[in-house]
Amino acid sequence: MIQNPIVWPNGARCACAITFDVDADSLIHISRPKDGFDRLYPISMGRYGPTVALPRILDTYRRLGLKQSFFVPGWVVEQYPEAMDLIQEDGHEIGHHGYLHEDPTNLSDAEHRYWFERALEAHKKTIGNTPKGYRAPVYNASQGVIDLLVDNDFLYDSSLMADDIPYRIHTAKGSLVELPVHWGTDDWPPFAHYSEIDYMMPVAGPSRGLEGFWEEFEAQYEHGGFWMAIWHPFLTGRLARWTLVERWLETILERGDIWFAPLHEIAEHVNNQFVRDNQSIRVEELPYYNQPVHLGAK
Repeated sequence: MIQNPIVWPNGARCACAITFDVDADSLIHISRPKDGFDRLYPISMGRYGPTVALPRILDTYRRLGLKQSFFVPGWVVEQYPEAMDLIQEDGHEIGHHGYLHEDPTNLSDAEHRYWFERALEAHKKTIGNTPKGYRAPVYNASQGVIDLLVDNDFLYDSSLMADDIPYRIHTAKGSLVELPVHWGTDDWPPFAHYSEIDYMMPVAGPSRGLEGFWEEFEAQYEHGGFWMAIWHPFLTGRLARWTLVERWLETILERGDIWFAPLHEIAEHVNNQFVRDNQSIRVEELPYYNQPVHLGAK
């Protein structure tokens, strides 16, 4: 059912990654710039991520021998350097996720470039990290975003949704690996309840909320694909939810034929396979369009 399967290392049946967007309390500050600093409940909810959930997540990974990827806004890197050190000390990847979780499509090209570079500076100056991968806040990548990634020698993007498995993006400026996301493996729909950003979905119980992720995994496992979770420490890192995740990880790792890896390793593997046999990796040519599409367009 997957038309262009990727051959995974060491005979693995599928590739997997749990990626965490460590947004912390950046969300309330970007959404409510006038008074977000004094909204204590959403600040405390966001802070739960780097202060309480992250050590719990890292303990599980350490016990199970997993290395994974975390996407962190530059402001969060600056605000929580000790948490970033914990991630790096255990050999995990920290990727670029904007500066204050700003939506790139709400900014001019010049504004986005400024904040993109400001975030890069925060990574380098605060924790000595040079990100290889990027995830657009709210997944809102534009052609300008992709061009900026190429200009800065990024290895991969993880914001788009054009396939079930990794593919390559080719532009006039260069190329990237795309590690595709999807709302079906994002924990925002089942677990986020956040009136300040107009997101008021009913919160699912831990078992019910996580069930869809397991179903997505089993389909990818059956067909030799790529399963990636896009989670947030202050959501899926909460006690009851993470207890179930930990049990699930213990169970599936017993199968012995699943490749868990940080995204930069998966992207490098895809690039290597493209070099060996470019017919096996699908390519999307960008930009998709050069002008608005509407009834009056010719």
